[in-house]
Amino acid sequence: MYKNLQPATGDINYIQKFKPNFNNALYKAEIDVVGHHLSGLLLIKTLPDSTVRMVFYNEMGFKFFDFEFKQNGDFNALYVVKQMDKKPVIKTLKKDFELILLLRKDTQTSYLRKDGNSLYYIFPKQKGSFCYITDLGGSEMKTMEISSPHKPIVQAIMKNYTDGIPDTIGITHTNFNFTIGLKKIER
Repeated sequence: MYKNLQPATGDINYIQKFKPNFNNALYKAEIDVVGHHLSGLLLIKTLPDSTVRMVFYNEMGFKFFDFEFKQNGDFNALYVVKQMDKKPVIKTLKKDFELILLLRKDTQTSYLRKDGNSLYYIFPKQKGSFCYITDLGGSEMKTMEISSPHKPIVQAIMKNYTDGIPDTIGITHTNFNFTIGLKKIER
């Protein structure tokens, strides 16, 4: 998919400067999945061992899911409500959150590309890639993508960082009706 871009030089690890610092962040969450709307709160917390926990629950405290992303790349779905407890749903959410957490970082196979105004940090996976797109100077993250070999299938943004935590996060699937919108709640 990114084959028409020109080769670029630089440090592939430079993209880590955009990795969010989710020590303890609470977001108002709106999730739309194929005609179903869920709203509630998403708590993202980094534990002392660098494990990132994500718990999504409604305003009444009913939990939808509780995910754990280990520093070594392991993932655990600690709890998933029955209606969402399907392998494709969990796999999709896992990939979406790995994208915004910048957890895909196999630097052995990754590479840089550029076009007239953007720098592409590309991390190949089995089918497609994770891609982080910045301005040419690398000072602003424009967008993030999960792509198939032919087109982007997920596009995400993170905006308005304060102390390493984005105020707004948006994730959109291009191949079916699935969006996640997060707006940080100040506590």
